[in-house]
Amino acid sequence: MLTHRTVEVGGLRMHIAEQGTGPLVLLLHGWPETSHSWRHQLGPLADAGYHVVAPDQRGYGRTGSPADAGQYTLLHLVGDVVGLIHALGEREAIVVGHDWGAPVAWHTALLRPDVVRGVAGISVPPSVRAPEPPLSLLRRQLGDGFYQIYFQRPGVAEAEFGADLRTTFRKLLGGTGGAPVVRDGEGFLDRFTDPEPLPSWLSDEDIDVAVESFGRSGFTGGLNWYRNIDRNWELLAAWQGKPITPPAFYLCGDGDITRAFTDPSRIPEARPTCVASSTSRTPATGSRWNAPMRSTPRCWSSSSSSECQRRGSMWIFGPGPPARSPASTAPTWSRPTVAATSGRGSTAPLP
Repeated sequence: MLTHRTVEVGGLRMHIAEQGTGPLVLLLHGWPETSHSWRHQLGPLADAGYHVVAPDQRGYGRTGSPADAGQYTLLHLVGDVVGLIHALGEREAIVVGHDWGAPVAWHTALLRPDVVRGVAGISVPPSVRAPEPPLSLLRRQLGDGFYQIYFQRPGVAEAEFGADLRTTFRKLLGGTGGAPVVRDGEGFLDRFTDPEPLPSWLSDEDIDVAVESFGRSGFTGGLNWYRNIDRNWELLAAWQGKPITPPAFYLCGDGDITRAFTDPSRIPEARPTCVASSTSRTPATGSRWNAPMRSTPRCWSSSSSSECQRRGSMWIFGPGPPARSPASTAPTWSRPTVAATSGRGSTAPLP
């Protein structure tokens, strides 16, 4: 049965949704989402024999939102994941992240492999370290209107998104959009359609949940994650070139615009004169912030590409928990360790 509660994690009150018993799986949402994003995965994973926990992450929903923007770095977010694992009485977990949750998952595996049994990222791959602060690169490549630059100005995006919460989430969660570059005289939401009716996989009740959650928390906490992109680059310098060593898996919808950001040959797709790939795809293919990924996933792991497509999803969401060694209470993995699983050709973290 799905339950909700609040746990103390390093002085932060964190709301979690949880279901099932067995090895721990953490599901980390992205922007602009909450634990509700995982509503369709909690039950099946619990039925498969896992203890599944989806937190509202720092700055979202019913979890605390520190006032200091500097308390939203990846070091803080990884600390929240490690603290949550321990607060739940566990030593390790499978960590899965979507959108901004993916960099948190990847960096938890990078910085604390001792507590990560396996890691999966949806939409956003791990990225190699940029040669200079990422926002400088983004300005040069995509201009000041690129959404991550637009989000840097305190209060601007908050005012736009907070003006009409229902329209905001109808567009962000259910709409389709062009390149995420804000043009002169427009706002970020002007890049998205307002679908009527909503797509079949998104209900009015889901919009209600988002409106209620962000009506309570506001948008500043989540946007502060973006406002620490350059600081993350500085803080994580010591881990440059270090591989992710726990078993790893990456999945991306064929309509996800992130593919344009992380492959330099496709950067023109994200420019304001072009239309992102999500506009020519049906929602079922998984666009940047909205649709569930149901077809033609792009993925890589320690296995070959064809083998990844054949068995990859069963590795992380398998038919039951991994076998336990008779000599140990800790679960054991049959998959090989991934070495140097950094995003190919990427120049900046792009959740």
